[in-house]
Amino acid sequence: MNQAPDGAAPVGVIVSLDPDRYTRTVEAARRIGLVVTGEQPVLGSLSGTIAEDRIPALQAVEGIESVDRARTVQLPPPDSPLQ
Repeated sequence: MNQAPDGAAPVGVIVSLDPDRYTRTVEAARRIGLVVTGEQPVLGSLSGTIAEDRIPALQAVEGIESVDRARTVQLPPPDSPLQ
């Protein structure tokens, strides 16, 4: 994973926000360092990456309701005995 400009490794996040203020909120989040990788405006959510130390600033953006770290789940192969 690439380093953010300030040296902190970026982390994946899922952001819930007010759908009525979606565009303004996304613009504000980008200004503080969020790199948007997916948008779901009708649902009021988006995914992206941001330096971990910038998460508190992201949470403080007006219109953002929650910020959760994205998680990756690795399933065993279909022929695995754990299936």
